[in-house]
This record gives sequence, structure tokens and C-alpha cells, in this order.
Amino acid sequence: MAPQTRRTTFPNVVIERDTDSEPSSSDEEEEEDYKEVEEEEEEEGKVVDNKNEERMEESLEAKKKGKTPITISLKKVCKVCKKVGHEAGFKGATYIDCPMKPCFLCKMPGHTTMACPHRVATEHGVIPAPRRNTRNPLEYVFERQFRPSVLRIKPAFVIPDKVTCAVIRYHSRRITCLEFHPTNNNLLLSGDKKGQVGVWDFGKVHEKMVYGNIHSCIVNNMRFNPTNDDSVYAASSDGTISCTDLETGISLSLMNLNPDGWQGPSSWRMLYGMDINSEKSLVLVADNFGFLYLVDTRSNNKIGEAILIHKKGSKVVGLHCNPVQPELLLSCGNDHFARIWDLRRMEAGSSLYDLAHKRVVNSAYFSPLSGSKILTTSQDNRLRIWDSIFGDLDSPSREIVHSHDFNRHLTPFKAEWDPKDPSESLAVIGRYISENYNGAALHPIDFIDISTGQLVAEVMDPNITTITPVNKLHPRDDVLASGSSRSLFIWRPKEKSELVEQKVERKIVICDRAEKKRSRKYGNKSDDSDDDKFTSKGKKLKSNKPEWKLTRCSGKVKR
Repeated sequence: MAPQTRRTTFPNVVIERDTDSEPSSSDEEEEEDYKEVEEEEEEEGKVVDNKNEERMEESLEAKKKGKTPITISLKKVCKVCKKVGHEAGFKGATYIDCPMKPCFLCKMPGHTTMACPHRVATEHGVIPAPRRNTRNPLEYVFERQFRPSVLRIKPAFVIPDKVTCAVIRYHSRRITCLEFHPTNNNLLLSGDKKGQVGVWDFGKVHEKMVYGNIHSCIVNNMRFNPTNDDSVYAASSDGTISCTDLETGISLSLMNLNPDGWQGPSSWRMLYGMDINSEKSLVLVADNFGFLYLVDTRSNNKIGEAILIHKKGSKVVGLHCNPVQPELLLSCGNDHFARIWDLRRMEAGSSLYDLAHKRVVNSAYFSPLSGSKILTTSQDNRLRIWDSIFGDLDSPSREIVHSHDFNRHLTPFKAEWDPKDPSESLAVIGRYISENYNGAALHPIDFIDISTGQLVAEVMDPNITTITPVNKLHPRDDVLASGSSRSLFIWRPKEKSELVEQKVERKIVICDRAEKKRSRKYGNKSDDSDDDKFTSKGKKLKSNKPEWKLTRCSGKVKR
């Protein structure tokens, strides 16, 4: 006897189509069939009315039975404004503009992102730095005392534009910060979203270690102890400052802003901006409520009370002490301001200057040699430069339009100076908008001359298809370290990298950790998107560049 199956009534499926996307017949076919359609319409009209009535009755019966019809929409929906009838956003390497919004790059109406003049030439609308002497007395003194170390003739820029070594999937979460060792030229430290700190000797490639017991949340900043090269300070979103010995891996907590644990988002304090003042032996760190804290590096204890330096309740994401005048402190935050402070009289509302921005300020830095210039990165796709801290600070000397307006699921983009450039005019920053390179959508790293706004170079590798928001230039060598998702890459100039490759073959290490299996077992899913997947051999990419030679290793996490 054949098995009996239960008869179930499936709900009706209603497909909504966009009228513009419906396939249309040619003009000749329309003329030929026009008369026939008119005759058939009268006969079919009655049948259609009856069918519509039947459908209405069926849908009412289905609603009564709790079976509502399934609706599948094939209409065009804009990803930007969420309205129906048009599409916008990225399609491969091409960005389609929303007609309801201004240009995605410069935020101005009247043109598309692809035709934006700032996309064609970054120096569009930028006023170059004047080459003339000033009569300002403060600047005159500065020229006499500090400027002699800065060359007046701009030297040729040396651009690291070739990947010589890398560690793929080094961290278990996206990389948030990088720091080079002050004396060991081949040692690179990296922090990630999970709170881990990685130590990598990129000279030997395979020598690396990840410390997973230092913090329990995002490592936002790291600085080396100026008196002890083997210890590093780190500020984390778990509300603690740590001092870690790189030789032993032992970590000491200097300050904990959440001693009672999690009491809700309204009271949880996270540490973001951090810097070290070596002359005063202080670690300066700021939180997500606008307060500044001071820690003495000699006693490793917090001193004084917290000082409100930005709008209450706003994050202070950046701190930087002037390299020439250590009493000057530069801070930036989510209240759309970068502020200059005098550490000798720190109190709420006592800032020397308030540098206004239109949106959140991701970073603010003094120039590395003279300390007389200021470079800021803002979420309005602008890099702002002030040529002199002794001049007029009401408005920046120039604004450079650059694509970095994206923060969700990404580490914020930050433009950083080249510490080796004697002219203090070269900066590096990753780019958000992808470009079409031989059919591949790549996100290059930009080197910009901030004195003219010109794009000096854009470096990319066809095997790196993810966005690279974290970039750090070496303070002594012609080396660029970049963090893209969970991977680390080391760039060198092509001429030097070819010499290195003659002695040592270029090595790319892929980490296969047992921790990945462990995280799946306990249900810890990564926050990284599909973008995180690394294309090791680039089979889908059309490029003349040689493929990387990959080796695998099992990375260890020290707990």
C-alpha cells in the first residue's frame, strides 16, 4: 500500500516588480500586435476581474487561517536613502550616486562621485603653502631657534610601494593600532579588537607572539616606555591602562576605571587617546566621557583628579604632546573640536585654542620635527593643516578632500606624518573608496604632500582586496607597516626590496590557529564581514604582478 501524505495548502506568493525593469517588446512587434491586443483585452477583461475576485477571497481565507501570502519584491531599492525606484552604492569598483544625496566624496551637490574634481586631482581647490618670510614676532623667533633643522629645499620622497613580507590572519579580530619598537628596527607591535597584543619580528618573519591576557576589549593605543624599551603601555576600551614587559609577557594594570565591573553603558568608561610626556614622566590618557587622566610612570600610579577637556559625554580619541614644547598638548574628540592645551595649567575650559571641525575628528598630530604644524583627520572627508601654531588658528591653512568617511566595522582612518621627512610635508592614510585596477576593486594607501595637496603616490597590491585603515611609517627605515582586517603587511621601496629578495626570498605567512576551531566550538563568531577573506593567489584578479609564495604556520597565543 502506497504511503499516504498529508495535504498542506501553501501560501500564495506575490511578486512585486519594478515597472521600469519589466522586459519590453520592440516597436515593430508592438505595432503588429497592437490590434490583436485590443480585441483580446475586451474578452480577457471579464476573466481577469473574476480571477482578481478569487485571489481576494483566497487571501482573506488565508489571513483567517493565519497563512498570509508571501511577498517577494524585485523593485530597485537605494542602499543610501532606502527609497524605491533607483539604486546607489558600490557595484564592484564603481560607486553609483544617489540622486537624493550630494557627492559622497566632497559632500557637495552638482556632480557625481566619479566625476568629482577632488577625485580627479586631490590638489583641486588647495592653496599651496606660501614660500615667504613672515613678520610675526613669534614665528621670527621660531625661525631662528627651531627651524634650522628643517630643510628649506624639499627632498625627493621615498615611497614604500612593494609588499616584502606579511602575516595573514595574524589576529583573531581586526587590527586597531600599530607601533614600531624604538630601538629594534624589525620589531612591530599590533593591537586588535579582542584586546590582544601581537609582537612580530618582520626581519625573521616567523618569529611572532600574541599576548591574549592583557586586555579583554579593544586596544585603542600603544606607546613604549621612553626609559625602558622592553615595556609598553596600552589603553583599552575595558577602562584599564596596562604596562607589559615584552620579554616575560607579564602585564601590570596601572589604572582601572571600572573596578565594579559592568554596571550598564551609562557608567562604563573606555580609554581611547593616549600619549607619553617623557619630560614630565607622565602617561596621559582620555576616556569616552571627555575626561583626561594622568599616570606617573615612576610610581605607576594615577595622580590628581580627572580633568574635563572636551564636551561632557564625548569621546576623546586622540592625544599628542608637542615634540619640541612638551608643555603643549593636542587633543581631539567626537565633539567636532581639536584643542591645544598647556599642561602647566590644566583645568576645564582653559584650552589655548579650539580648532573647529564640521564632523568627528579621528586624529590630530603635531609635526614630528619642529612641532609647529598640525594635521587633523575628520569624518567629513577632509584633512586639515595648520602651517604654524603661532599664526592664525581660526581657520586651517588648507583643506584636502580625501575619502575616509567610514567607521562602522572599521578602525577609523588616521593621517600620520612621515617622521623621517625633513620638510614635514608627507603624510600617509588609507583610502575607503575602491578603485578599478585591471578589473579588481582595490583600496590603495595614499601618500599626500600636505603642503600642496598633491597625491604623491598610491600603493596597492592585487592580493590585498580588503580596506587598509591602519598605517604606520617607520621612524628610521623606509618601511611602511599596514594593518588590513586581521593581517599585517610590510612595504618597502621596489629598489630596496629587490635587493632584499636577492638575499632572502619574500615570505608571506598564513596563520592557522587552533583558537579558530576553539572559538567555533564555543560559539564565538568573528565580527569581521566577508571582506575579511584573503585572496592568497589572486586567481580572479587580472594582474601582471607575481603571486606571493605562501607558507603556513600554527600561531600560538600566550594566555
